[in-house]
Amino acid sequence: MNFVKRAVLSLWARKGRTLITFATFLVISVMVLAGVLINSATGQAEQEAKQSVGAEVNLGMDTDALSQRGGGMQAPQIDASVVDKMGRLPQVQKYTYSMWDRVIVKDGAKLVPGGSGEPMGPGGTVGQGVLDSSLLADFRSGKFKLLSGKHLTAADKDKKKVLVEERFARENGLKVGDKVKLTGNDEKTSDTFTVGGIYRAPGSEPDPEYRIAPANMIYGTVGGFSALGAPGGGSPKVGKASFLLTGADAQKTFKDQAQQVAGSALDGFKLDVNDKAIQQMTGPLKSISSTANLAMWLIGIAGAAVLALLVNLAVKQRRTEYGVLVSIGEKKWKLITQQALEIVVVAALAIGLSSLFAPQLTQNAGQALLGKEATQAQKKIDSWQPPAPGSTGLGEGIDRDDQPVDNADPIDKIDVSLDPADLAAVGGIGIGIGLLATAIPAGAVLRLSPRSILTKGN
Repeated sequence: MNFVKRAVLSLWARKGRTLITFATFLVISVMVLAGVLINSATGQAEQEAKQSVGAEVNLGMDTDALSQRGGGMQAPQIDASVVDKMGRLPQVQKYTYSMWDRVIVKDGAKLVPGGSGEPMGPGGTVGQGVLDSSLLADFRSGKFKLLSGKHLTAADKDKKKVLVEERFARENGLKVGDKVKLTGNDEKTSDTFTVGGIYRAPGSEPDPEYRIAPANMIYGTVGGFSALGAPGGGSPKVGKASFLLTGADAQKTFKDQAQQVAGSALDGFKLDVNDKAIQQMTGPLKSISSTANLAMWLIGIAGAAVLALLVNLAVKQRRTEYGVLVSIGEKKWKLITQQALEIVVVAALAIGLSSLFAPQLTQNAGQALLGKEATQAQKKIDSWQPPAPGSTGLGEGIDRDDQPVDNADPIDKIDVSLDPADLAAVGGIGIGIGLLATAIPAGAVLRLSPRSILTKGN
């Protein structure tokens, strides 16, 4: 009789054992498929988060390197021309750098009341020179909003333009296109700047870093502000920069090439990947992915062990059948193939059935788990409180690095879908487990002679 036909008859004749094997395979298939689907869905959501946030690398002071050198913690500066070279690397989509100094408003202009008195003297406030104001973290996150005019860009680098906050503009009757006179920190060098845009900054609490009212922060072109701070020309010096890359995969290549381009000019600086927003958004995804993986492995291993015991018992119960078939001239490899075929048929049916309801089951279970994780993460974000104005927060146990990123809410939705590749992976794993569980006991039995098979164990 053909061994394929024998396999079909054997499955039908042993309905109880077939159903138990089928149920075991079904549990294994559902759990493994659920784990694969969760990984696929969370991976896709994480990739979309990276694309929405963008890949950003920040150039800033390397406090560890400076402290090892000794001699104080004076902030290093880098020539703007070096940063421009880094910004021209092919991995960079846009970039900006900034510097700050005290500027003094003149000719009847006045600051908005607030802040910690006059921390920078009468009429003094912070003037921050930027290459591209649209790349500043507060504007990118949506915390600051440009109400009128245009952002400062690299094309404005050598022009004398500023962005002012709407309360400062209202206090001084300014609109886009008007002029405002500013004096540098030396209290001698003055120049007239054009209002290029008016923005809105929320709140009135003093800025924790500069202790001035947020309404008095003035952003200007790097060329215009550097002339106030260092009259007589020369390339401006900057203290930090941000590079928006073409994609997250370009980070390592950019950092390597930036080191080559800048050389020793980067001493005292470090290039940090700004993935804080991505980590905040994808934290719940990583949590449910690890939970799903753990459950998948535990159920898969336990199911495989049960399946191996069932198959081993079934093979031993069929010693007489094997002995008779071998005695009448049946090839041993055909008997092993028959046993494997029986397992493959059961596994295929179980995997096929699991593919019908596992995606929806995984969607419901995964969404419920993700919703809980996202809610907890959001509560943690909402409960964070900044340190008091003028305080570093260290005395209160507050780490500024833990400050949540605006407009980076934890992801609370996933879209589970079954791809052919996912089903193929589960099928390969399930059938592989079944074949391995079959081959080991069957091979051990069939290595014996027909006489031994018929007499051993009776």
